[in-house]
Amino acid sequence: MLTLIRNAAIYNPEFIGIQDILFSGRDVISIGAKIEMPQSPWLNQIDAKGRALIPGLVDPLVHITGGGGEGGYHTRTPEMNLTDATLAGVTTLVAALGTDSVSRSLNDLVVKAKALNYEGLSVYCYTGSYEYPVKTLTGDITQDLMLIDNVIGVGEIAIADHRGSQLTSDELARVASQSRVGGMLSGKAGIVFVHVGDGRSGLALLHDVAKNSDIPLSQFYPTHINRSQTLLEQGVAFAKAGGVIDFTASTNAYYLDEGEVSIVDAVQFALSQQLPLSQISLSSDGNASLPVFNERGDCVGVEVGQVGSLFEAFTALRESGLSLEQVLPMVTSNAARVLKLWRKGGIGVDKDADLVLLDEQMQIDKVWCQGHLLVDAGKPLRKGTFE
Repeated sequence: MLTLIRNAAIYNPEFIGIQDILFSGRDVISIGAKIEMPQSPWLNQIDAKGRALIPGLVDPLVHITGGGGEGGYHTRTPEMNLTDATLAGVTTLVAALGTDSVSRSLNDLVVKAKALNYEGLSVYCYTGSYEYPVKTLTGDITQDLMLIDNVIGVGEIAIADHRGSQLTSDELARVASQSRVGGMLSGKAGIVFVHVGDGRSGLALLHDVAKNSDIPLSQFYPTHINRSQTLLEQGVAFAKAGGVIDFTASTNAYYLDEGEVSIVDAVQFALSQQLPLSQISLSSDGNASLPVFNERGDCVGVEVGQVGSLFEAFTALRESGLSLEQVLPMVTSNAARVLKLWRKGGIGVDKDADLVLLDEQMQIDKVWCQGHLLVDAGKPLRKGTFE
């Protein structure tokens, strides 16, 4: 089946004009001011006049198998469903383990990723978890990257967090070296995706590695940088030194009361520091556990991160006064660039047909993943196997 979308305001993610786009299967075939095609039962035409066509969102951190709850066995968070992503316009995501790498295994993570791929998404994985030594599938980070097709890096290894392994600069440098070599040999990103907690050391360990080894700062991709104003300031300095930082969209009132910086305020602060928005990405932290603690430090509740928070952050940033061209790269092309997912994060003949058509109110109307229409009129055409 051929699909021809006419008269769309196309963003790549920069605005490239009011154009037509023709695609078949996962491949974009042509983009032009007026594409001529003969009538055919195999051609589906859509008039998108007055609407914006944007790339499918790229989410660099989702806990697709759920997370281990810090409140005990009963607080383990649920797995992600297909429509958690598609209804939010997310077509590409990277799966990770977190605190719990016992009841949540890498085997399960990779298999769940393959299941979501079968259902229509593009899902990649990080090997490892919060802890060091890094747990892997083959016994070696480099081998995981070279031999397992959807493993593209290591993560989310934890620093500045009491739940992490308190690893040293030398230990983190070895992790980064193995991931870097594995990425080079396999043509993948080989990135080290770093969970940054609220510890006093912040990003210091990453700077130590860059200073005392041959590993560049750009090898690291730290997330949760809007956890506090202090960490945000460190993150801006890290990005100015050559890295890319990631802000977390999922939050709750407890975290905001504890000093977490909202996405809008974090981006506005970065702009006030003259940081190019090309150095910022957003992630949902979907299906992660968001523990709530009392004044004694006891976990008294757990909320669940939402993949849909990524589109909510996109909307909030746009409504704050930023242009679509400013906001879109933070939820599409920036993460795709860092993760070396070259066919993702944009709209072009060299890209996958991962597309989101927004209506006149800038809400999600249709979503295509690799050319397959999964959402229409804001409703799911395809659900996960057990939804």
